[in-house]
Amino acid sequence: MFNRIMLRVMIVFGTLGIASAATAQDRVHNYFNDAALKVKATNNPVEKREILSKNLDQMTQAVESIKSAPLVTDQDRAHLDRLEATLRDKSDELAGVNGFERVPDDQLNAFSTYVVQDMEQAEQTITISVVVLLLIIIIILLIA
Repeated sequence: MFNRIMLRVMIVFGTLGIASAATAQDRVHNYFNDAALKVKATNNPVEKREILSKNLDQMTQAVESIKSAPLVTDQDRAHLDRLEATLRDKSDELAGVNGFERVPDDQLNAFSTYVVQDMEQAEQTITISVVVLLLIIIIILLIA
């Protein structure tokens, strides 16, 4: 009897964990997608750059903050390091620093779409635990 109860509890927690991970990934994706929509709705290239830069910086800050959290495993830290490197590369490309050519003003809409698509692919290759994803969302909400 006890084994059946424990099995059911594990199934419920496993299901909730998967649902939480999917929701957290959707929130991170929506964060970048919202930024891309704002960029496309703006005609001023300076404002487009500011929107993209702000969103990339906020996500980078969230990742940096989470890396020092006690609940984060070494494996999560390694994944977060890769995510942070990806975000910094996008930020550097936007600004045209550290060996990157600056994104031309007329390509900012396309760049915003590229960032969204690249982050979608990163979600598939960078596996971060549910706890870390939820922490990222909380920190982004606090920063914004």
